[in-house]
Amino acid sequence: MKNKKISPSLLSADFSNIDKEIKTLEKGGADLLHIDVMDGHFVPNITFGPFIVNAINRVSKIPLDVHLMIENPGNYVDRFIDAGADYLTIHVESTPHVHRVIQKIKSRGIKAGISLNPHTPINTIENILADIDLILIMSVNPGFGGQSFIPNTLNKLKKLNSFLKKHDAENIEIEVDGGVKLDNIKTISDAGCDIFVSGSGIFNAQNPMEMIKKMKNIII
Repeated sequence: MKNKKISPSLLSADFSNIDKEIKTLEKGGADLLHIDVMDGHFVPNITFGPFIVNAINRVSKIPLDVHLMIENPGNYVDRFIDAGADYLTIHVESTPHVHRVIQKIKSRGIKAGISLNPHTPINTIENILADIDLILIMSVNPGFGGQSFIPNTLNKLKKLNSFLKKHDAENIEIEVDGGVKLDNIKTISDAGCDIFVSGSGIFNAQNPMEMIKKMKNIII
């Protein structure tokens, strides 16, 4: 049985105080740090590059869960791995050469993930199941933090779990990103999620450290 994990999204963090923010997350029991990389092309926003990932890596004691929401991700894989990514996830919609990019990530000895936008069907990743460690289901349309969870994601999660079982690929971790909060995390967990990305759900809480603990108590 896979361990359930909380991966706070640093998109919602206070970057003027990032050292303190990360230490708070670690004390709360965060398992990963989720870093959304956006290029202003694949999604309508611009966020972090390898330099920022490297700065976070120097501070963090827990693994970095780096999510590339960028075009031509194969051109940047090595830079993000060199910067300290432990998980590196690309979007199936972002390149016609998904398998090649996944192989490049795997060749560097870290975990490779594939992400699906809300409208993207599960069967698009059937031919790369043997090569990936993680499937990231977007439960909002990517590009901005603080959006509401798309309810149909629950059906998609259930279908994905059946799909993985059918293909003898149940070892792959399933991650959900977007609108994950205390009031829906149990439902998302029951639908078959393993890794829970939460930004505003954690950072907007009065006590983010306690919020992580509450979330973990629900899903474990």
